[in-house]
Amino acid sequence: MGKDSKPKESGKGKGKQAASGSDENASKGKGKGAKSADGLGTCTYVKARHILCEKQGKINEAYKKLQDGWLENGDKVPPAEFAKVAQEYSECPSGKKGGDLGWFPRGKMAGPFQDVAFATPIGATSAPFKSTHGYHIILCEGRKN
Repeated sequence: MGKDSKPKESGKGKGKQAASGSDENASKGKGKGAKSADGLGTCTYVKARHILCEKQGKINEAYKKLQDGWLENGDKVPPAEFAKVAQEYSECPSGKKGGDLGWFPRGKMAGPFQDVAFATPIGATSAPFKSTHGYHIILCEGRKN
């Protein structure tokens, strides 16, 4: 009955409710509150490009090319330049389109790919990572709900 009485007592016990309200929000979506300021973890869709390679050595070559051109200087990789590297290195059919995956919702991509895609800030390039399909690099191009 304690849970049922909390919403009814919105004016009473303000300190207690504020604390319990924030605890409830934190437990419902870990990290959502902390990430909402930068837009990470709160969007429903992400627009991304990626490079997929079966071998770790090949994805590392692609990443080095991105590093040498932009990342080591702290610059963001322009989507057109990422697309050129994707066309050269990616073994995914999307490589022909510069790695463009378009917009996709949460739940469409598997495990680590989704995690990285939704955690990468807009305009940023992920470090190489492994999934069940091989090794990837992701460029996040946008977010929306």
